[in-house]
Amino acid sequence: MASRSVNKVILVGNLGKDAETKFTQGGTPVTKFTIATGRRWKDQQSGEWKEETDWHNVVLWRAENLANYLLKGKQVYIEGRLQTRSYEDKDGKKQWFTEVVAEDVILLGGRAGEAAAGMGENAPGPVSMPRSAPRQAPAAAPENVSQEITDDDVPF
Repeated sequence: MASRSVNKVILVGNLGKDAETKFTQGGTPVTKFTIATGRRWKDQQSGEWKEETDWHNVVLWRAENLANYLLKGKQVYIEGRLQTRSYEDKDGKKQWFTEVVAEDVILLGGRAGEAAAGMGENAPGPVSMPRSAPRQAPAAAPENVSQEITDDDVPF
């Protein structure tokens, strides 16, 4: 029997700070940022609502122009995989670091106040920024063909 494994992460959260892009010695761009995800639950004993925020370190390779759009407070959808690496700190102690290696990044929403800053109705909808090469725009459909979306069109 062949063994199978899955390393898949899907996160929807808000950026904790502006993304930063640096370059490796070979010139490959690496964009890093953090996102916060939260959950809310009702405590069974006290009946009080509790909240918890988790912070996730995200790295995106070969997407140098993306950092201009990944600004603090923006809501994003991240799809990728977990990666754990280790390094030695200045005291020679081994430290472990887990991060999400993003394959796709989709901007979902704006920061508070963008509508007041003139973005309002003219603000673009969700923007997908995959790690892979840019996709071509789809050709316009003929006018006599229905573009109605059915349940078969939904990917999940």
